[in-house]
Amino acid sequence: MTSTRTLMRRAALAATATAAALVLAACGGNGSDTGSGTGSGSRTSASASADTTAEAHNDQDVAFAQGMIPHHQQALEMAGMAATQASSAQVKDLASRIEKAQDPEIRTMSGWLESWGEDVPSSMPGMDHSGGHSGGSDGSDMPGMMDTEDMDKLKKASGEDFDTMFLTMMIEHHEGAVEMAGTEKEQGRYGPAKKLADAVITAQTAEIAEMNKLLGKG
Repeated sequence: MTSTRTLMRRAALAATATAAALVLAACGGNGSDTGSGTGSGSRTSASASADTTAEAHNDQDVAFAQGMIPHHQQALEMAGMAATQASSAQVKDLASRIEKAQDPEIRTMSGWLESWGEDVPSSMPGMDHSGGHSGGSDGSDMPGMMDTEDMDKLKKASGEDFDTMFLTMMIEHHEGAVEMAGTEKEQGRYGPAKKLADAVITAQTAEIAEMNKLLGKG
C-alpha cells in the first residue's frame, strides 16, 4: 500500500512539474517578464527537491535522529567535564575528540528533522535528563543514557576517580549509541542517516576499545 501511494504521489508530482514547465515556457516567450519566469522555475525545482527528500525517509529515520540528538548531547555534557575534572591527558584528548565528532552530527540530524517537518529535541536535554524528543519520554530510557544520579556523581568526581568513572560510563554510553545506530542501519530508509549510523558504529566501536585499554581491560 505504501509503495502504491508513493508511486501515485511521484506520478502526481511529475505531472505537476510538467504542467509548470509548460506554463514557464509560455511565460518565457514574453520578453518583459523573463526574470519573473526564471524565479518561478527555481521555486518549482526547489519545491520538487524538498518533496523528494521528504519521501526518502521513514519513521525509523525520524526516531533515530530524535533519539540520537539527546544521546549525543549527553555525551557532550560528559566530555565537557573532562577539561577541568580529568587527570589523564589521554582522557582529556578522548573527550575533546568526542566533542569534535558529535557536535557536527547533532547539527546534521537537526537539519534533517527540520526539513522533514519533525520536532527537533531541545538544546540540552542531557542537563535535566527529561528526554526532549517527541513524546516526552525520559531520555534515560534510551540505550546507554545515564540517569540523573550517575551524572551527579560524575559532576562531583575529579582526578583519577573521574577518569575511571568517565571511561566506564562513556563505554556504556557508546555501546547504547552503537545499538541505536545498528537499528537505523537495519530499518532506516534515508541514505544519509544510514551512512551516519555506519560512521557512529565504526568510530564509537573503536573508542570503546580505546577506553577499555585505558581502564586496563584491553
